[in-house]
Amino acid sequence: MKAAWYEKTGPAAEVMIVGEMETPAPGPNQVLVRIHASGGNPHDTKARSGWTGRPLFAPKVIPHADGAGFIEKVGPGVPASRIGERVWTFRADVARAGGGTAAEYAVVNAAYAVPMGDKTPMALGASLGVPAITAHTAVLRDGSVAGQWILIHAGAGAVGQFAIQFARWSGARVIASASDEAKAQIARARGADVVFDYRDADFAEKVLETTGGQGVDRIVEVDFGANLANNIKVMRMNGVIASYSSTRAPHPVIDYYAMASKGITLHMVQGKYLSEDRRMAARRDISALLDRGQLMAPEPIVYALDDIVAAEERIEAGAGVNKVIVAVRDLDA
Repeated sequence: MKAAWYEKTGPAAEVMIVGEMETPAPGPNQVLVRIHASGGNPHDTKARSGWTGRPLFAPKVIPHADGAGFIEKVGPGVPASRIGERVWTFRADVARAGGGTAAEYAVVNAAYAVPMGDKTPMALGASLGVPAITAHTAVLRDGSVAGQWILIHAGAGAVGQFAIQFARWSGARVIASASDEAKAQIARARGADVVFDYRDADFAEKVLETTGGQGVDRIVEVDFGANLANNIKVMRMNGVIASYSSTRAPHPVIDYYAMASKGITLHMVQGKYLSEDRRMAARRDISALLDRGQLMAPEPIVYALDDIVAAEERIEAGAGVNKVIVAVRDLDA
């Protein structure tokens, strides 16, 4: 099969290889998916670049954990009736060492290949795994949000767009942050009630005014260390911060007593380390919304598999309001 991979960490232009490798076979409770669309995420490029400081977990690593396509083969324990299913997939990196979806075929655990209707575009399916499951967890891990105020930072980003939709679907009111009006319009289009520029000196005061001085019940955070001071100001008693990144301040200093005095709960949300129950809860709700045509993904930017270096560099530079998709096969299938 044709695939993209790397054998050492470093800049994409220096380490990415596109070539032929053996097509993998599905093991027990696994399926082989014929990939049409591969979804890239920042954690993919952080691993490949060496930003995480972790060693390679396989001699050859195919990037990207999310994808969409058709089930080609099934392993022991999986009904043959699943062959031919149109699916969106996630966590292709756990089924086999070095596995990923930037290839013509990928092995995934059967539970991570989720049936997808004909009306759901392949690019949307490949956009779901990391950002949508992260968003679902950040919004709903701590119980019902009906009637609550939720602050969602970077509301126009991939996780932010999904988080707004899950929050509104669950009955919450949403304040989003954005850095310009174009991004604010996207956050509003996804359902945000109010959008403020997080760089505004009066950001915290505007959030408090919007909530009648009570503050927000939950915060979905993309840059924990950089936004912590404002988050503490706008958090109401016994609120929750669910953070999935802290890129600008990877070693934040926490004002313990400022957080403790409000009884703030802090949850780190990392897709790799979620429980199976949590993943399956997200899978259930994502599929339900997809089936109703009620879930929208960021606008895709599409690259060919041969252009994997450009795709990786776009993710690293910041995809902004878009989603980087690698078209391995026909996206209209």
